[in-house]
Amino acid sequence: MTALGAEEKGGGPEIVVKDVVKFYGQYQALRGVSLEVPRGAFQCLIGPSGSGKSTLLHIIGGVDKPTSGEVYVAGVRLNDLSDDQLAEFRNKNVGFVFQFFYLIPRMTVLENVELPLILRGVPRDKRREMALEALRMVGLGHIDPKKKPTQLSGGEQQRVAIARAIVARPRILLADEPTGNLDSATAKVVMDTFVKLKKELGITIVMVTHNMELLTYCDRYARMRDGQIIEEKILNTTP
Repeated sequence: MTALGAEEKGGGPEIVVKDVVKFYGQYQALRGVSLEVPRGAFQCLIGPSGSGKSTLLHIIGGVDKPTSGEVYVAGVRLNDLSDDQLAEFRNKNVGFVFQFFYLIPRMTVLENVELPLILRGVPRDKRREMALEALRMVGLGHIDPKKKPTQLSGGEQQRVAIARAIVARPRILLADEPTGNLDSATAKVVMDTFVKLKKELGITIVMVTHNMELLTYCDRYARMRDGQIIEEKILNTTP
C-alpha cells in the first residue's frame, strides 16, 4: 500500500519507511511496509497481536534492522548506520515508552528521570533542572522527587517513564502499548500527557496500541494485519 503523504503538516515527513521487509529466520514479520509520518504528528499503529506493529516500531527506533527496504528518521537513512552509530542516533533523537515502566526501584523518581542525562555526562545541577522540568511537563511537578517508584500509582509511574523518555528532548517518542497495564481513567491521563507533549515540544509520536478507543487522541493511524498495512487514515491535519 502506498504511504499517505506528509505534506499536510508542513515541513515534510519526520519518518519514512519504504518497502520494509523483516524476517526472523523463516518467519516473515513485515511484508513490504511503507509509511510516512509528518513532523510533529501523533501516529498510531493498530492491529491484532502478531500483526507487525511492534516490529515496525523497533525498526523505526533503530532497535532492529529491516531485512530489506529503507528507513529514514529525522533525515537520516538508518540503513547506513553501524550498530554503534544507531545507538548514538537513538540516544540523541529517540525516546521510548513501554507497557511496563522499567523504572529502577532502588533509585528515586528524580534519579530515574535523570538517567539518560547521566549517560550523556550532563552536569549534576543541569540534570536536576532538566529532570524536574520533565516531571512538571508530564503533570508530576507536585510529587516529592525523592520518592521511590514503588511509592507511586501505576499511572504516576508511567508518567515518570514518559518524563525519562523526553528529558533529553528527543525529536521522536515511540510508545509500545503504553496504557496496556492501566485502567481507562489512568490511560486517559497518560494519553492527555502525550497530546500535551506533542503540542509543547513539537515532538513526533508513534504509538502502538490494540485499543481502538485511543484513536481519538491520534492525528492519523495505520492499521496492520499479517505484517502489512491494510488501511491508513488521517484524523487531524493540524500540527
